[in-house]
Amino acid sequence: MSYLIDVHDKTYDNGCHAIAELRFAAVEGEFIAIVGPSGAGKSTLLNLVAGLDTRFAGQVSARGQSLSRANCKIGFLFQESRLMPWLTVEGNLRLVLSPAQRKSTDLAHWLAQVGLQGFGAAFPGQLSGGMQRRVALLRAFLVQPDLLLMDEPFHSLDAPTAAQLRSLLFTLWPHRRPTVLFVTHNLREALGMAHRVLFLSARPARILLDYAVPHSTPRGLDDAPVSAAHEHLLREHPHLLEGLQASDSSNG
Repeated sequence: MSYLIDVHDKTYDNGCHAIAELRFAAVEGEFIAIVGPSGAGKSTLLNLVAGLDTRFAGQVSARGQSLSRANCKIGFLFQESRLMPWLTVEGNLRLVLSPAQRKSTDLAHWLAQVGLQGFGAAFPGQLSGGMQRRVALLRAFLVQPDLLLMDEPFHSLDAPTAAQLRSLLFTLWPHRRPTVLFVTHNLREALGMAHRVLFLSARPARILLDYAVPHSTPRGLDDAPVSAAHEHLLREHPHLLEGLQASDSSNG
């Protein structure tokens, strides 16, 4: 399934002009990272793609149809885990499953896949922040998404936990290989995970550079090919990286 994201204009009621003439395509199984300065409209863009905000000029389509008409399943992973605190881990996972899937899905098996065997009956408040993110990541994949939207899902985590979750993401991803739109402030994270990196301008957001990552992914953030691509971008496109370099060192 191929996707077209074409946002002519997104302006909020308060007059904030968030996005203007932003257009790109994504193919099935492609992993695209989206980077840009704080407040550039990255989260706004994901909300438009997800259909959480429909008040904009433009279209988000798959095979020439709206995502709902194309029967596109969307998973969304936010900056916070957004687990229901009154439900157990298994209860939170069952929320996204259809009645048929609840009967056929072996949740204990999937919890073991993400290193949470034996925690199905635990409540979110009994889990560490990293464990909660694991549950949220698994929940996003259990819907069997065609399109997975990820809004800085590893933000604020310590470097080892973020690295574990990146590895876990690529353990789960091959089971269905959804197209991924991954928002991050961390350029090394983008270069280590994505096939392409879209660099956005400050508001109103538009694409300044659509960069094809020249090495295979995933890779460690400190691997030589990632470092080489990072240095190339710093040298050739320093104006694109304003607001990103400080974040590069925060997540490892």
